Amino acid sequence: MPTRTPNNDMPMATSPLKDAMATELKGKPVSPYVKMMAGMAGGVVEACVLQPLDVTKTRLQLDRTGQYKGMVDCGKTIYRSEGGAALYKGLSPFIMHLTLKYALRFGSFAKFKELLGAGEGKKASNGVNFTAGLLTGCLESVLIVTPFEVIKTRLQQEVGVGRYKGPVDCLRKVVANEGITALWKGNLPTMGRQGSNQAFNFMAFAWLNTNVWKKEDGDGKTLEVWKTLVNGLVAGSLGPCLNSPMDVIKTRLMAQETIKGQEPKYRGFIHAFGVIAKEEGHAALWKGLVPRLTRMAPGQAITWTVVMRVTSFFENN
Repeated sequence: MPTRTPNNDMPMATSPLKDAMATELKGKPVSPYVKMMAGMAGGVVEACVLQPLDVTKTRLQLDRTGQYKGMVDCGKTIYRSEGGAALYKGLSPFIMHLTLKYALRFGSFAKFKELLGAGEGKKASNGVNFTAGLLTGCLESVLIVTPFEVIKTRLQQEVGVGRYKGPVDCLRKVVANEGITALWKGNLPTMGRQGSNQAFNFMAFAWLNTNVWKKEDGDGKTLEVWKTLVNGLVAGSLGPCLNSPMDVIKTRLMAQETIKGQEPKYRGFIHAFGVIAKEEGHAALWKGLVPRLTRMAPGQAITWTVVMRVTSFFENN
């Protein structure tokens, strides 16, 4: 017999209905602004932990003479000849870069999904996640990634005490000597790199969540840390394995200083591809892949773990 209330003859809500109501209240998709905040938190943690690997990757990509025998040798050489602080060159613009980039990335990805018809808690298909990630990567490359990476690359390529006193001084000198457009050197390969990175990143992470861990966006479920780490490692590895040549070319273009009256070594994306392949062999287009993977895969694992923890908190509160 159903339990009746003292004041009326209507039966009280059954247990399954209560559970359904509780689930409805517990799990709600968070706004793009919460995704932005979560991304910023993840970016700060990633930058502080993995900066030495980014410096090593840049030096390897700029090494035309075979000075370094590999990632470990490069790190040791920098440490011995320049000190441990050299492994954190460009940290300030790197932190600012990642913070702004991840805020834009996670916020714009949520917006692009809505525009593609996957808003209001609707499940996004692999195609929607891929397309939203592609658009997100292209947007962040133009607005944030390229200018910050030009400054970071200029700082990281200098051995010992260089001519730049810091990121602000570097920015000022680059603009004064080469013009404001120099901050977008290598933007085309950067767009290709970022677009493909985020297309595979978001699609793979969502697929793993749904098909391996049975986690859906907005369901309030908090995955164990090791699961989000695994997701981030896998999702963060796909793009770099496919687009390494774009990363090498954008680094060479960004490091190249424009000097009036002097012909630049690389005149653009296609020209740089041909010159590098001719002078150094096609294998040179994959320079720095190991440290890049060593930095990016754990970096995405760290960032995604922080993002998932923050969003799960807001989903449940």
